[in-house]
Amino acid sequence: MCVTIALYNTASRTTEELRPVNAGHVGIYVCGATVQGEPHIGHLRSASVFDQLRRWLMYRGYSVTLVRNVTDIDDKILSKSAEVGRDWFAHAFKYERAFTQAYAALDVLPPSYEPRATGHITEMIELIDRLIDAGYAYPALDDSGDVYFAAASWADYGALTNQRLDDMEPANDADMRGKKDARDFALWKAHKPGEPGTASWPAPWGRGRPGWHIECSAMSTKYLGENFDIHGGGLDLRFPHHENELAQSRAAGDRFANIWMHSGLLNVGGDKMSKSLGNSVFASELFDRYSPLAVRYFLTGASYRSILEFSPEAMDRQTASLDRLANFLQRARQALGADAPALPDVSDAYAGRSVDVPDEFAAALDDDLGVPRALSEVFATVTEGAKLLDSGQDRNTLSRIVAQVELMLDILGVNPSAEAWAGSGANATVESALDSLVDALAAQRSAAKAEKDFATADAIRDNLASAGIVIEDTADGYRYHLKDS
Repeated sequence: MCVTIALYNTASRTTEELRPVNAGHVGIYVCGATVQGEPHIGHLRSASVFDQLRRWLMYRGYSVTLVRNVTDIDDKILSKSAEVGRDWFAHAFKYERAFTQAYAALDVLPPSYEPRATGHITEMIELIDRLIDAGYAYPALDDSGDVYFAAASWADYGALTNQRLDDMEPANDADMRGKKDARDFALWKAHKPGEPGTASWPAPWGRGRPGWHIECSAMSTKYLGENFDIHGGGLDLRFPHHENELAQSRAAGDRFANIWMHSGLLNVGGDKMSKSLGNSVFASELFDRYSPLAVRYFLTGASYRSILEFSPEAMDRQTASLDRLANFLQRARQALGADAPALPDVSDAYAGRSVDVPDEFAAALDDDLGVPRALSEVFATVTEGAKLLDSGQDRNTLSRIVAQVELMLDILGVNPSAEAWAGSGANATVESALDSLVDALAAQRSAAKAEKDFATADAIRDNLASAGIVIEDTADGYRYHLKDS
């Protein structure tokens, strides 16, 4: 590969060249959901960001293995399932399906593998055994059956988040009982009275279940090997989750991830989205109010590392920008008719494409997935295409521009022409109704012109224009588009 792709590495706090462990192939592990409840906008942002990265790597010629786990056993799953009187595994599966549906609604490509924590208990036990044998972990001092990672035993503990051990708060994932140090974190949690027996597995230290952090260390290396290219997730996972993953994996002798990538947090009403503030925005609420395409455009239009501010006003601004793109593509495809280009196809890594993306777009995404700069190139290309469309000249160039715009937007996951968005969401219903209304008025206008009643024909055209709808006569009848905002 001659292409240089640079990504910001949270671990080194610098932008580094991507140098795949295996030439021509990139392995990515993304922390998926703990399926305790409904997916919220933060989950959707992380999934969409790493989907963009995957699409760009595929366009650049890499084969990509993306692993996104499902944490289906956890303290919160047990407590929330008990609150509603549902078996913990049924509770987990209910919300796993909700996450799958939300990802699909946003046209996030399915992961190469989607391992569940409960399917990899053996690998976790083996990893814990390695840590105990190496002197970095120990069974609880009170013989409870818990197992802890000895944070002070690993000299580089805190390296990912640039913290000193002495400055860290106690680990709150288990009781202090049986710990050598309050900052030691749980690798294995013994089964407790009152917990369902189905939520425990046999282990050398007694029946129990894995701690949260050991799950991802075991699953990532099973599918990607002891050294892989990229570990991703939301910024809120840096500590303690990713810090602990890194420590226990390196302590066990695995090189683990070369680059750590983190998508930024979300603010709602000026405050960080959190359960304690009660300002979480859930996927179901978003899709009731906005089309999935508009949601995805909002989530991925900014720099992936930036704080994203959610508000109805911000959604409206982004929706207006998206409408401008959709309007151009609709008009251009109507004008080109049979000469319109084929849609880009990510399923074959865009191998059959008729055009390449502009150099400026490529340079932007090669530089730490610089989406705002890439979108600027999209809009510049749309402006060029709109001039050709208005002039009615050079159909070949217009067709090339449409292909370029759709390819760029498809890589960003927001191509309005893509089949994934056809007939989905509230926008599709609105568009269908608008098509019917305009078609009826266009028929009245055509009849008026046939009877030489030009005053009526002009009045219909002007009424449509006052509503923001431009109707144009063509050799085949008519076409319409919405005025650019």
